Amino acid sequence: MASYSTRVRSDIARWVEAGLIDASTGQVLARDVEANQRASLSFGSILAMMAALLFGAAILIFVAANWEAIPRLVRVIVLFAVILAGYVGGAVAKTRDHAAIGEALWIIAAAAFGGSMALIGQMYHLSGDEASALLVWGAGTTLAAVALRSNPLTIAAVGIADAWMVLKGFDYFGRHDLPHLFLLMAAVLFAVSFWTRSQPARHLILLSLIFYLVLLAVDDASLTVAIPLVVGSAALFAIAVAAPGPVDRIVQLGGRLPLHALIGFLTGIAIIQFQLAGESAHIAAFTAASVVAIIGIVAALVLAGRESRGLRWLAYAGFAFELAMIYVVTLQSMLDTAGFFLAAAVMLGILALIIIRVEKRMKATDQKGVAA
Repeated sequence: MASYSTRVRSDIARWVEAGLIDASTGQVLARDVEANQRASLSFGSILAMMAALLFGAAILIFVAANWEAIPRLVRVIVLFAVILAGYVGGAVAKTRDHAAIGEALWIIAAAAFGGSMALIGQMYHLSGDEASALLVWGAGTTLAAVALRSNPLTIAAVGIADAWMVLKGFDYFGRHDLPHLFLLMAAVLFAVSFWTRSQPARHLILLSLIFYLVLLAVDDASLTVAIPLVVGSAALFAIAVAAPGPVDRIVQLGGRLPLHALIGFLTGIAIIQFQLAGESAHIAAFTAASVVAIIGIVAALVLAGRESRGLRWLAYAGFAFELAMIYVVTLQSMLDTAGFFLAAAVMLGILALIIIRVEKRMKATDQKGVAA
């Protein structure tokens, strides 16, 4: 698949050939694209990053394997030396225009910090659990990300926060405490991601928040969580579609906020359907939820499907899931299933005819405007 800059340059050449812009404007646009395109990683940089990661892992494993044979003071010095070398070496590599190697060394230092906590805690028999260690590790990685303004370190901090949430959320043998602290952690990391210019971290945080709500729904509060999730996601989708420019300038998600809103909407609907599917008395409510889901999927395709391939594929997957759910739940009554599918087919067919007519009129209007 061609890169964004390649596609833009191809479009510029086509515009010049069609006479939409003059040759000088096309050259200016092409130079601007070339000046602002993101530098791709070379194969050598990728190999160097992998070598650095393997080297750091080898040091930590060597120290752990020879833990008892190494004097206690030497253990601590080696661990701190790995952390210091990672951060300082990464900074030096970044200043010498080796960004990939520098980021890899910073990731090694962050990983060494987590490993050092475990090894030193074992050495001095420090009390604490894995969740507390993850909190400290995540806080240290977040501070490093802020200080170094590192995109990968921000993503690593979000990953550690997610690991903490999963560990607390699936505490099988201890007391069942929901990880409400994750909301504060997510808010802090979301703010940090703007400073470190880490768009992937923001995407991961939004997905993590949806997973947090799923955990919350499992804790005997399915409808209480799912209904606000559906309504809130639909409202967020509507706002993102109605004002894409201003909204994306605020959240800076590359125009993918509707995709996250659709994920939240489908997740909330799925929670509601699973809650209602087990009771025959709730079949009418299940059917209503299914209708809302299909209407929401179609609306998402109509309003934002043209701009986002990912949203289209998600909508198709959601539609297939809805058909499967409807079939499984209403399997005892094939007539009801057939009737629902027939009604849905008629409704979608009418909607398709309306959309086709509207799109033809819009296309005709656009062609008249260009001709004028």
